[in-house]
Amino acid sequence: MKRYLVIGASGTVGANLADVLLGKGCRVVATTHRKSRACERESLTWAYLDVGTGEGLEQAFNGVDGAFLMAPPGYADHHAILSPLIAEAKRRGLDKVVLMSAMGANAGDTPLRRAEVELERAGLRYNIIRPNWFMQNFNTLWTGSIRDEGTIRLPAGRAKVSYIDARDIAAVAAQLLTTRAFDNRDLDLTGAQAIDHVEIAGILSETTGRKIAYEDIAPGVMREWLLSAGLPADYVAFLLVILEHLKQGHAERSTPVVREVLERDPIPFTQYARDYRAAWSRAA
Repeated sequence: MKRYLVIGASGTVGANLADVLLGKGCRVVATTHRKSRACERESLTWAYLDVGTGEGLEQAFNGVDGAFLMAPPGYADHHAILSPLIAEAKRRGLDKVVLMSAMGANAGDTPLRRAEVELERAGLRYNIIRPNWFMQNFNTLWTGSIRDEGTIRLPAGRAKVSYIDARDIAAVAAQLLTTRAFDNRDLDLTGAQAIDHVEIAGILSETTGRKIAYEDIAPGVMREWLLSAGLPADYVAFLLVILEHLKQGHAERSTPVVREVLERDPIPFTQYARDYRAAWSRAA
């Protein structure tokens, strides 16, 4: 039975990935930044790992055959976080590594692109997946104003975005980790259709039975909101840059990759909204 390391296993993609791998009969080492949660069961081991300091790194990689790597939210220098993970995977000679980057990261000399290049040159079987913006942002990062005020507030203009469901990202990552059909390729992951935030507000309104609107806000308003939420200033600056790219239309492109890998269509936004409708209830 293969054993896979899942970085960020308590996050949106990682939690789903761990579940998919367990469902495939694999064993999973799931990392956590909380020492109190570290424990071991028959097929699932929670291992403490602080990706910022590297504490717990060697122990997390013990006995694994492959690994899913990502930089958790809150870090702007993704290469500084990912490079030690890639180096440890190389030192161990892992059978397969899947790195989650982000769509557009290969457009220039970004920290994520430097991490991608390091993995490409590591001599391991790998895949790099670059998902577009997550649908789950609406029930996590942006849910407060939707739930409490019935308003989606983003500096996005009328740009269309091919949002992808994190469950699809996890399913693709699991398939890539456990098969060889797509080895040594980088893959851009998107939903099947690009929609703008006025359309999204309409879908959420119909799904919840509430009137939900979209408000295009200034980047400065978004900056103050993110800083007041306690996010580091350099990470806020990074988020504002990629939101500006979104507003310019760079997140509109759709790819057929999810269908190619999973042999089914991506989850549509309407299905996502039905599955998560409780997040936007005032009683949530």
